Amino acid sequence: MTKIDIIQDVYEKMEPRISKKDSARIVESVFDIIKDNLTSGEKIKISGFGNFVVKEKKSRRGRNPQTGDEISISARRVLTFKSSQVLRKALNG
Repeated sequence: MTKIDIIQDVYEKMEPRISKKDSARIVESVFDIIKDNLTSGEKIKISGFGNFVVKEKKSRRGRNPQTGDEISISARRVLTFKSSQVLRKALNG
């Protein structure tokens, strides 16, 4: 599913009908809010869906799989998602 598909679904499910342009603005706004909050280090909890959390990874030693040489992997931030119990039950029917 792509962002265009999400916009189309929002457009089709809204009653009373809104324009596709408004649907796109709504979806973009939601994504921008989530992105801004995650960028600032906040946790996003969507009830019935799951949690998005930004975690800090320390720098570490790694190995190049092609050459076997040791390399340094820099510190970075990673995004993790843990689904809610409701979503897991829906997926596993």
